[in-house]
Amino acid sequence: MEQRRAPTGPPRYGRRRFWDALYQREGTETREWLGGLSRFLPQLEPELRPGDRILVLGCGNSALSHDLHELGYTDVTSIDFSPACIAAMRARYAHCPGLRWAVMDIRALAFPDASFDVVLEKGTLDVLMVEETDPWHVSPQAAASMRRVLEEVSRVLRPGGCFISITFAQPHFRKPHYAQETFGWSLRHAACGDGDAGAFHYFLYVMRKGQPLDPRDVALGRRLHQPPPPPRPATAPRPPRRR
Repeated sequence: MEQRRAPTGPPRYGRRRFWDALYQREGTETREWLGGLSRFLPQLEPELRPGDRILVLGCGNSALSHDLHELGYTDVTSIDFSPACIAAMRARYAHCPGLRWAVMDIRALAFPDASFDVVLEKGTLDVLMVEETDPWHVSPQAAASMRRVLEEVSRVLRPGGCFISITFAQPHFRKPHYAQETFGWSLRHAACGDGDAGAFHYFLYVMRKGQPLDPRDVALGRRLHQPPPPPRPATAPRPPRRR
């Protein structure tokens, strides 16, 4: 079952028990946030090499990991913080022992430094923003959660490896989070879609570890740490004009 809704909604999306209940209910049914692999393969495949060690963050019950394996990318590790999800995925792909599954929090990856050539996420980081009411001014809590994940991603990437993020988040909202010099990577993005005027477009961000950020992205990243502008003072109502 392919679904092309943005992974946004009520705050329950950020709660583990919501996902556990969902995966227990759906079992082996496939759910694809932002579409299946074929939808973005033309943009993704140039970034991958045979033999790459690939980590999929927040795998959910998507077929992404298996589809990559079927294309010849056989070293794929997939994690999710829902035990029900990982149990279902292990059962679904028991015939494919080369796929590895683990229950893990994306904010605290239990892998050594430089363990992977590619880290891939599709809609997972959007969950960190579901409680935000103003995408122009993200709360310190959400920004800190995003930063913890990105620090972990940078840590487990080998030099020259890449982090690929597929999301509905537009560049002016998401690039400030990715464009931090401390992560030690470059940043570029592409807009993707089906060519259908009525379809949502999404964005594929590629961060290459060991390459410098463009100065314009550096400036964009620094804006993330600037305090929001103070609210405008209320203006007193003007008295009625005398006739």
